[in-house]
This record gives sequence, structure tokens and C-alpha cells, in this order.
Amino acid sequence: MTGRRYSEPGDRILSRDPVSVRRYAGFTRLNHWFTATTLILLALSGFALFDPSLYWLSSLFGGGQATRWVHPFIGIALFVSFMILFVQLVRHNLFRREDAVWARNIGAVVKGDEDRLPELGKYNLGQKFVFWAMFWLIVVLIATGFMIWYQFFPEIVSVDTRRIALMVHSIAAVLTILTLILHVFAAIWTRGTLSAMTTGTVSGGWAFRHHRKWLRELAGRQRTDPAE
Repeated sequence: MTGRRYSEPGDRILSRDPVSVRRYAGFTRLNHWFTATTLILLALSGFALFDPSLYWLSSLFGGGQATRWVHPFIGIALFVSFMILFVQLVRHNLFRREDAVWARNIGAVVKGDEDRLPELGKYNLGQKFVFWAMFWLIVVLIATGFMIWYQFFPEIVSVDTRRIALMVHSIAAVLTILTLILHVFAAIWTRGTLSAMTTGTVSGGWAFRHHRKWLRELAGRQRTDPAE
């Protein structure tokens, strides 16, 4: 198939009665949940270090000193795992012409009026927003994290720069948590989305309703390629 691609090599229609479509490979799902776990652990340990009223959360990690030690290493794990996801999914999260139409009809999105929305590839604009927001926020978190990691990098920046980095790090962390909440809410709001990231498959009706271009490409690819 030539031209713009909306699917990954592992995506395929598994059965036709009823129609079942593989949306995510096993490694992608595993990495997604690992990334989510590290993000939650970072939030909990970060809250413990953020304010004295939340210090009790440090008990989840073995106390204050242990929390201070483990937090940066969890951050590195998050960065690595998300970058793997980024490499896998970035080409499907580039902005397309249909995304502008989707944005103009955001009211129809909220109401679930799919007839007013354009046919979409593997991801809609809301999913792409979460993807790129997470990418840039995690980059900011890892960069500022090294600046304030005094135990290993005491002289990497000046004291004044470290203070600014700490403030930026805290703001980026709050925005990351808000983005995560948005991501979870959207996954629950759109029925069938959570099962896609647990089982790896979606129904044909779900794919046709929400990501029709992606489904059409899979159907066309498997009609022309007997190996599919």
C-alpha cells in the first residue's frame, strides 16, 4: 500500500464473525503499563517530597531518605520506557488535516455524535494532545531532575539555577499528573478503550465508529496481502 499509513505492522483484523481487530501488540501494552506504573510511583514519591503534609506517603517507599534516593531512579525508568513508546507511536501521532475538523467539532466529541466527525486514523486529536503533552513534560522533568539531583550532580548548575529548576520541575510534575488524569478519564469515557490496552483487541464496531481510516487501511491491506 502506498501513501500515508495509519496502522502499524502488527495491527490486523483477527476475525470477521464477529469482527475483532488487534490494536496493540503485547510489548506495547506491557511497556504502556510499565510507564503508567512508574508515573504513579513518581507522583506518590514526589508528593511525599513536595509538602510536609504529604510526608506520610514516604512510608510507601521505606521512609524519607529512601524516598529521596529512589525517586530519581524511578524518573529515569519512566523516561526510558516512555521514549520507547515514543519511537513506536510518534508517526501515528503527527497532526493531520482531519484533526482540525475534529477540533472544530469538539462539542460532537463530548456528545458522542460520531456522524459529525471526520474519519480518523489510529489516534484522534485528544489522544495526540496527551501523547505530545506527556513527551514534552517528561523531557522537562528529566532535564530539571538532573539539575536538582544534588547527590550525584552537585556542581552541574549554580544554586540559583537549581532553585529555578526545582520550581519548573514541580510545575511540570503537576501538569503531568493532570494530563494523566485526563488520559484516564478519556479512556473510561470512551467505552472499549481500556480493553484495547489490556487485551490488545477491539471490536470491529468500535474501530469503525472511532478510527475508521485505520480500519479501512487494515481491511484494504489484508485484501491485497494474503499473508495478512
